[in-house]
Amino acid sequence: MKNKNVLLILILIAAIGLASYYVLKNKVDQPTTSLEYQNSQHGFSFDLPLSWQGYTIVESVWQGHIPGETGDIFSEEGPLIFIRHPHWTEEKPRQDIPIMVFTIDQWTKVMADDLFVSAAPIPPMELGRNQNYVFALPARYNFAFPEGFEEVEDILRNNPLRPL
Repeated sequence: MKNKNVLLILILIAAIGLASYYVLKNKVDQPTTSLEYQNSQHGFSFDLPLSWQGYTIVESVWQGHIPGETGDIFSEEGPLIFIRHPHWTEEKPRQDIPIMVFTIDQWTKVMADDLFVSAAPIPPMELGRNQNYVFALPARYNFAFPEGFEEVEDILRNNPLRPL
């Protein structure tokens, strides 16, 4: 009886080990289904589909203003990062993924209508935040409906930005 129990325990351990091996092997062998852009300077990552392999990053600056009695007064600025599709060309531009980077203080001003960062009547849409920055999608970023805007909308629906 004791030998049967030991044998059953050994068989059970072997079965668990074999099952674990196959589970782990399948996880390792699964093909990558997405790319990851990491921005260590501002502390976020962004998931992209494999079709964006070879993407480029274009860095720019957003500018904010406050309305004044004699016109708008330039007030603040911050990073504007464009993730550009690898098939984008001057002759045939495609929809970029723009990410505005705000300090927490700047974002508070934008939300309070004390700082305006576009002519759109709505503020940028928050994509995520970490302890130092808020990451946002500009209002009307796709107003011209360039090629690939639907793909960018699909990417954004999956909440691809992850604060680090």
